[in-house]
Amino acid sequence: MFRSASYDHAEQRPDAARDHDDLAILLVNLGTPAAATPAAVRPYLQEFLWDRRVVEAPRVLWWLILHGIVLPFRSKRSARAYSSIWMPQGSPLLHYSERLAQQMQTEMSARFPGCTVALAMTYGQPAINAALEQLRQQGKHRLLLVPLYPQYSATTTAAVFDAVTRQLQSFRWLPELRVVNQYYQHDEWQQAVAESIRGYRQQNGSAEVLLFSFHGIPKQYFQSGDPYFCQCQASARRIASLLQLDDSQWRVSFQSRLGRDPWLQPYTDHTLEALAADGIRTVQVVCPGFATDCLETLEEIAMENAELFVDSGGETLDYIPALNDDPLHVQALSSILTRHVQDWPGLQVGGGGDRLQRAQQLAEAFNYRQPPVASAHSDTASTGQTSPESVATAAAAAQSVRHQARKTSHG
Repeated sequence: MFRSASYDHAEQRPDAARDHDDLAILLVNLGTPAAATPAAVRPYLQEFLWDRRVVEAPRVLWWLILHGIVLPFRSKRSARAYSSIWMPQGSPLLHYSERLAQQMQTEMSARFPGCTVALAMTYGQPAINAALEQLRQQGKHRLLLVPLYPQYSATTTAAVFDAVTRQLQSFRWLPELRVVNQYYQHDEWQQAVAESIRGYRQQNGSAEVLLFSFHGIPKQYFQSGDPYFCQCQASARRIASLLQLDDSQWRVSFQSRLGRDPWLQPYTDHTLEALAADGIRTVQVVCPGFATDCLETLEEIAMENAELFVDSGGETLDYIPALNDDPLHVQALSSILTRHVQDWPGLQVGGGGDRLQRAQQLAEAFNYRQPPVASAHSDTASTGQTSPESVATAAAAAQSVRHQARKTSHG
């Protein structure tokens, strides 16, 4: 990877003085259409659903189904769903991803002066190839790839890796590449999710049941070796433990299934119907598999499934927002990413050398640390007026922690 087509090799060769300048962190989220219209949704869905990592059906057969059935009907339906959660700033997923990347840039450049944090989408804009080309032109020789999925799945994390490596095939000088496959297992992320739930419940009250709803994948993918199901179960168990919930107070389910083949179960909609039938009147739903709020959280859960629960006999379903650009999220990710890059030869933590210690002290301030919980291997929105403030709810009891987080993120 080089800055220009110059023959001055001494100027291009990396050295200790440029080690921090060589570092780039690429955050990658799933993607979003450019507008909440059928014309914009269709090419986005086509790119997304044609990915072999997402749909593993035979190509010829799937092409006929995709173009003859799925796209003509699903584009219009998805456009209506997007329009119900579209913000003045545009797509919620893109908006909150951009805000997260901006905050991560501030924090990581304080830890590693000269480090660049960039954002891309696997499908749609900003595109991965454009982000990588920009980093190449900036002379970045070290790349930490961060798919914004706490739990690994071939349908998401591997799809990001495929897209990045396809683009890197055109580079003559490859960067050193590291990939964060998953981060659900890190204490900082677990505590950030638990604190978000705790803060929401302190401000809004607790429901009878807390439902952890994760995006589903076909059951066949799990049976073929995808670890996603087990990592989702482990995530929910650990967060429930941090919240000191007993088994009767929480459930795990899987949403967003597509097609007729069985997906991971239990399904979220079936679970909500069963809870209502069992006399449960109040449910709160959190989606720890989503780094930022999006169609699947703000429309599918907070609107569609909330209506389903009430129609089935329940009284209220409240959605607990994703971490988005919350300072706790920024601090958690920054601490995790620091561990991924700090042993790169020549790199040292900047900002006075004590930022990791301060981040650790912040995590300990949560006072939620408990013995690890083993993974389970059994098979078992609001409205279009959504605002950043409404998805960054915090309890008064958590304000001191959040204040310290902001102080830490700004040095």
